[in-house]
Amino acid sequence: NMIFPKYIKKGDAIGVTATSSGIVNELKQKRIKNAIKNFENRGYNVKVTDNVYTSDWRGCSSTGKERGEQFNELVKNKDVSCIFSVAGGDYLMEMLEYVDFESIKNNPKWFQGFSDNTTLIYPIVTKCDMAAVYGCHISDFGMKPWQKPVENALGVLEGTVKKQESFDFYESDRHEYVTGFEGYCNDEKVNWVNGRGEEKIEISGRLVGGCLDVLAFLIGTKYDGTEQFIEKYKDDGIVWVLESFNMEDVVLITHLWQMKEKGYFKNATGFVFGRPLMYNTWIEQPYKDAVMSVLGDLNVPIIFDSDIGHKGPQFSVIMGAKAKVTSKNGKGVLEYA
Repeated sequence: NMIFPKYIKKGDAIGVTATSSGIVNELKQKRIKNAIKNFENRGYNVKVTDNVYTSDWRGCSSTGKERGEQFNELVKNKDVSCIFSVAGGDYLMEMLEYVDFESIKNNPKWFQGFSDNTTLIYPIVTKCDMAAVYGCHISDFGMKPWQKPVENALGVLEGTVKKQESFDFYESDRHEYVTGFEGYCNDEKVNWVNGRGEEKIEISGRLVGGCLDVLAFLIGTKYDGTEQFIEKYKDDGIVWVLESFNMEDVVLITHLWQMKEKGYFKNATGFVFGRPLMYNTWIEQPYKDAVMSVLGDLNVPIIFDSDIGHKGPQFSVIMGAKAKVTSKNGKGVLEYA
């Protein structure tokens, strides 16, 4: 059965590590230090690895080997019940060969991050058969005061929040920090879209997915356990939760086609797409149309513009968990079974 780490509780230690990029920007460091203080004020101990505030010329916090070893140390530390990634980035895959996946199975604990952290979350879920959280990095907890999405994110890890409702607004663009303590900007109204114009969509099943930009290069490697995962949980149905960071229409279509041809979607009960951060098309093809051109004939519901991924705030998605996703009148709900 799917391994579910224990929910975190006051007195536990929270690990913070840089699985991909490290943080050298002064305002961002200030924000992370405030996030750590916020956790300590709520009764948690925080253990920060050496690579959190370092970066090489490529933006990596340290070598793949060092990142793997620092992550493994947190995994093996009995006091740590949750590990947060400090950021996304580009080269998390360099640490995979050094990650002790057996140790992960033997020391169940939550790992949370998004974007490039799909590179670690996906094998944890599909190869280790253990739930992991696709959600905000530690820095979001550095805002003051905390907004509802951040309260929710902690609540999901503590086991007190089982239901997340779509937020009112989202950030349509990236914003530079002025103080380092900013909350989410209310740029645009959140509006979930049902792919075929359905009045209401309800999808149930086991959640799996992450950032498509990452899944594209994981496919077919030894870190890809999709086939066994979707076979093992076919009776639950598989809900694909996907978002893209920077894919133009051709790339998006090509990789969805590749996953479809590999049979990854055969047990799908539906798809939930987040808001893409950067999307380019030379033929004025809307994102939704690009996706529907590949997945439309699967005859399962497809939701777009959900609160998942790069345009925050975002839900905390427990990949590997059973859940129900509902979308109606532009509003959405994610509820764990």
